[in-house]
Amino acid sequence: MKRIGFLTAAAVILALGLLAAACTDDDGGGDASGTPSATSTATSTTEVTADPVIENAVELVEQLRPSVVHLRTAQGVGTGFIIDEAGYIVTNNHVISFDNGQPAGEIEVTLSDGRTFDAEIIGRDARTDVAVLQIDATGLKAVPLGTSSSLRVGQEVLTMGNALNLVGGPTVTKGVVSAVNRLVDESPVFIADAIQTDAAINPGNSGGPLVTADGKVVGITTAVLRGQGGIAEGIGLAVSIDLAKPVVDRLIADGFVNRGRLGIFAAAVSRATENNCLIDASSGVLVTSVVADTPAATGGLEDCDVIVEIENLSVDNITDLFRALLEHGPGETVDVSYIRDGEVEVIVVTLGESPN
Repeated sequence: MKRIGFLTAAAVILALGLLAAACTDDDGGGDASGTPSATSTATSTTEVTADPVIENAVELVEQLRPSVVHLRTAQGVGTGFIIDEAGYIVTNNHVISFDNGQPAGEIEVTLSDGRTFDAEIIGRDARTDVAVLQIDATGLKAVPLGTSSSLRVGQEVLTMGNALNLVGGPTVTKGVVSAVNRLVDESPVFIADAIQTDAAINPGNSGGPLVTADGKVVGITTAVLRGQGGIAEGIGLAVSIDLAKPVVDRLIADGFVNRGRLGIFAAAVSRATENNCLIDASSGVLVTSVVADTPAATGGLEDCDVIVEIENLSVDNITDLFRALLEHGPGETVDVSYIRDGEVEVIVVTLGESPN
């Protein structure tokens, strides 16, 4: 099924059933009562693991509320969050795009204090469903970005967004991290390390922050899974902030993402058995399939190889692989280290261009 946009949310087929992007077309009264470097804007993070339990949700909400914004386009309503006092806002690409992939012509941003602004699209990346906007405003409060790599299943998280565009401001829900490294694979979106949470997510939540007890963003609320017939509940998905940060940096710096392409389908090494692979590796990225006539195929990569390094950049997981392909664009020649039959081997490939 193709994405249906802001009606019942963008719908895509996954193995589990129907994935509905959490934005809405409800036009109800949803009032949400010098350029810095990309690095300083999007990558101020902490490696400290947040407390697994949110002890004071009220205090956390008050801390978060000024940074969460209400977004409205001609097609519907969504959410975003401020990451810098210069007015940069992160949201989902599908929130500010039409069904045909074209960007919305006008985007209205409403702050928590009721002020409204027209937003400029700085850049958007369909592959990761990440977009960056900017408004010309003063007195903004940015929310800090954390790290998603240290998230633990069972850890409590909180999200805030404009669910169903209800009057009176954003809706707050709390839940736990139900799983990590979930796969979202529906063209053009490919997210290999999505965060699954049981925090309630509804149309209008798309683009909102998923935060831990320390008030730092660990994910961008993106979609909700519905089983066939719409019977599944409590399965929300968020883009991990570790995947989003380098994309945000590149969008702010260049306005677009021009990533290199290897030409593989990949998975976490923990999924080796289900992919009929017998491997001796606890980290890296498992090659589950090699696309014909691509750099990977030309270089000799095979199913069940485990990529562990690209041009001196360690590849411990899918996010690392994406980051390496952001660092090295099309036409660049790179060394790719991988494990096959327990031995580390190296090939040299010239990266292709990844379609966006």
